[in-house]
Parts: sequence; C-alpha cells; structure tokens
Amino acid sequence: MKIFLVGATGVIGRRLIPLLVESGHEVIGTMRVAEKRQLLEQSGASSAVVDVFDRENVFTSVREAQPDVIIHQLTDLSERNLVANSRIRQEGTRNLVDAAKEAGVRHLIAQSIAWAYAPGEGPADESVPLDIEAPEPRLTTIKGVQALESAVGELERGVVLRYGLLYGPGTWYAPDGTIAEQVRRGQLVADSGVVSFLHVDDAAHAALLALNWPQGIFNIVDDEPAPATIWLPVYAATLGASAPTVSTQCPRAARGATNTRARRLLNWQPLYPSWREGFARAAREWSSQA
Repeated sequence: MKIFLVGATGVIGRRLIPLLVESGHEVIGTMRVAEKRQLLEQSGASSAVVDVFDRENVFTSVREAQPDVIIHQLTDLSERNLVANSRIRQEGTRNLVDAAKEAGVRHLIAQSIAWAYAPGEGPADESVPLDIEAPEPRLTTIKGVQALESAVGELERGVVLRYGLLYGPGTWYAPDGTIAEQVRRGQLVADSGVVSFLHVDDAAHAALLALNWPQGIFNIVDDEPAPATIWLPVYAATLGASAPTVSTQCPRAARGATNTRARRLLNWQPLYPSWREGFARAAREWSSQA
C-alpha cells in the first residue's frame, strides 16, 4: 500500500517507517521542516513538508500523494505544551480527515491516548466515556482527544489507537529523558494513581498491524496497569536513583486501561507485556551506549 505517514520524524514515526518499508509498503513521510528530509529518506521513505494547520497545504499534499492509508502520529509535546498538542488533535486532525475525504482516502489510523477516561473503579475499557467533566488543565487534553476521535470516526475505516504512557528511547521516560531526570532529583512522588504503560516499539508495531484492523477504537497498552507506588520505585531503581517519596493521594481518573479488546478481537500481543522488563531493558541499553 501507499502510506502517508504524518509525524514521520517523531519518536513513533521513526520506528514505524522501517517496519512499513520492510513489509513492502511505499511510505511518504511528512515533516514540518525540510531540514529533516534526509533523515526520512535514509529510512527508505520519500518525504513531504506539511503544515497540518495550513488547510490548503494539507489538501494539496494528500491529493498529490494519493495514498491508500493515512497514519496520523503527529503530536506537539516537546515543550510539554498541552494547548499546542490539543490544537494539533483538533485542527490538524480535522484538516487531515477532510483532505482524506476530498482525495477519496477511506482508511486513516490515528494516535490517541488511554488516560483520558472518566473516573471509576479498575482499568478502563473502550466503553468507558472520556472525562469530559474534568477540570483544567486536563479538560484541554480531553477536548483534543474527543475532537480527534470524532473526526477519525467519520471515515469508513477510521482506526483510533489509544496508546498507553509511552516509554523507551526518545521518550520522557528514557534514561536520559525529562521524567528520568526528575526522578533522579527526587521530584516525583509515588502516589496511588494507576498508569498503563506502552513501549514505543509496541506503539509502532500496533500501527503497522492496524493496517489490517477494522474501524474502531482500541486500547494499546501493556498487560500490567500499576499504581505509582509500585512502578515508580522500580523505575527509580533501574536509574540508580533513590526511592521516591510515597503518597496516598490519587490524581483524577488515574485508573489505567485494559487491552482485552485488542487481544481478543485482533489477537494483538505487546512485545513488552510488562513495564518491568521494558524499564530494565531500556536502562541496560542506555548504559551500554553511555
């Protein structure tokens, strides 16, 4: 298939391109600045400079590419700016979906998140509503997710991948990432909020497999939702950091998610079933390269 990969130079996009190329697909990867063109082409993809906020540019790019599938992996989190990221989910996704319709593209796969669910007991499945009554700043994130998923659902084969909290190379949770540095400084508290993690390689692999999945929304998370009182001390130990301070507080809707639907309906299995092995491997690989 010919695939139009939006966000191709991001942490997932860079891992996804080789998977797509090795599977025999033709990939057109988009970037915001032309300086990254060589990075994409070295991975076996052709490239296009696309500004998702420039509606005319998006329409022209999709029309010229004439892809069979659009994969939307675009975020704006380098500065941890929730407003900017929500804008991409709302305006950027709207432009991509409308451009797909105009070009006759019926299949679009988009990245979403698995921690936008309303509060409740136990890990959330896909039937749980989004947390639309959340206060700010969380509400900004929820509105972005809601807009993205609604737009993607307009297409005949719109697939939404609700990723868990990403870790692995290039993420905030990498040993050289922002969260790791905060843990080393003792700035993170181990509260009772539950998290579902996902290794970036599992995120990329799921996007590859989703080329053959039906329309719908799927939680793509590992098998072990865990409170920070459990995972954070393990994570700190892999970094050689001191054990974190423990708190009984629980952030709003920090309940984790279940991957049962993807496992049963699609036979999806994570390459890293638990963050325990993923954290340890990431630490070993980083140490060997240091």
